[in-house]
Amino acid sequence: MSSPLSLNPVLQHLPVYVPGRPIEEVAREVGLPAADIIKLASNENPLGPSPAALAAMQHAITHLHLYPDGNAFYLKQKLAEKLGAAPTNLILGNGSNEIIEFVGHALMSPGSDVVVSQYCFAIYPIIAKLFGANVITVPAKNYGHDLPAMLAAITPKTKVIFVANPNNPTGTLAPREDVVRLVNEVPDHVLLVMDEAYIEFLEQPVDLLPLIRRGEKPNLLIMRTFSKIFGLAGLRLGYGIGQPELIAALEKVRQPFNINSIAQAGALAALDDSEHMRKTRLNNAQGLQFFELAMRQMGLEYIPSAANFILVRVKDGQRVFNELQKQGVIIRPLGGYQLPEWIRISIGTAQENSRCLVALKKIL
Repeated sequence: MSSPLSLNPVLQHLPVYVPGRPIEEVAREVGLPAADIIKLASNENPLGPSPAALAAMQHAITHLHLYPDGNAFYLKQKLAEKLGAAPTNLILGNGSNEIIEFVGHALMSPGSDVVVSQYCFAIYPIIAKLFGANVITVPAKNYGHDLPAMLAAITPKTKVIFVANPNNPTGTLAPREDVVRLVNEVPDHVLLVMDEAYIEFLEQPVDLLPLIRRGEKPNLLIMRTFSKIFGLAGLRLGYGIGQPELIAALEKVRQPFNINSIAQAGALAALDDSEHMRKTRLNNAQGLQFFELAMRQMGLEYIPSAANFILVRVKDGQRVFNELQKQGVIIRPLGGYQLPEWIRISIGTAQENSRCLVALKKIL
C-alpha cells in the first residue's frame, strides 16, 4: 500500500544500511540457544568492555532519573587530556555515524560533491545521498583507497572527502606518504574526514593530531570511536577532533543530550584502563596471525588486515554466511559492498576463532 504522504523524494532510492545480525535473531531463526552462537560479524571487542567501565556504568544506573550532562564536561576534559588537545577541539556523537551526519548537515546540499573510495564504509555515501549530494566513487587500488586518485577527483563543487584508515570493510592501510600528501594538498574548501575507528590497533599510525594541536588545517576532521578497542559498541559513542570553529559549527546541529549518562560514565573509566587495551591488541594480533596462517594452509585468498577483522575469498559469500549461521557462527557477507565472493570475519577469542575455522573448513 502506497503512502498518502508526500515523502522526501530522496528516500525513494536511498540505500538502507544493513548491520551485522544480532545473536538473538539468529538463535531464533536456526533454532539454537543464544549461548551456543558466536558473533564474528561486526568488528566488536571479543574481550568485552573494560572491567572499570562496567563498574562505572553500574554506578551511573542509580542516577538515571536525571538528564545527562548535555556537554559531557568530564568526558571531554579526560579525552582532551589523553589526546593533548582542548575540549573545544572535540564533539561527541551517538556513534561515529552521528558525527558523519553532523558533517552532512553542515556541509552537504543538492549539487555538492562528496568523494569516497570504492569499498568504503557504507554510511558515507548513504549520508551524502540523504542530503542530496553527488557521490564521486573512486576505484579502489588493491581493495584499498587510491588516495592520489581521490585527490585528483576533487572538483570545485566538492565539499567533503571521506577516508577510513584502516578501511572498513577491507582492513587495508593507506601508504603513509599518500596520507601525508592528501592532508597537505586537499583544497581549503574541502573538508577532509579521516575516519580512524581502528587506529588503536596500529603500531605506528600516521599521527594527524599535531595539526589540530597547532591550530592548523581548519578543513580536517578526525573521527574515532569507543566501539572497537574499548569494547563499548552497545553504548554508541564516537567523537570528532577538529579546529574549534569547525567543532562549533557541528555543535549547532547536534541534538541535546545525545550522549547518555551510562555512555559518559563507561567511556570516562575506559580511557584509563590501559591494561584492557593491551590485552585487546594482543588478542587481536594473535587472532589475525591465526586466520592468516589458516587461510594460507587452505589455499584461500585473504586481504592482509590492519584492523580487527579479515576478509576471505570463499567464492560464494552469501552461501558460506548462511551455512555458518546454521552452525552457530555469525560472520559478515559482503555482497552489499560489491564483494559477493568475500566474507568478513571479526577477530574473536582464541576459542571463537578456532570454532569459526572448524565450521568454515566443514562448509568449504
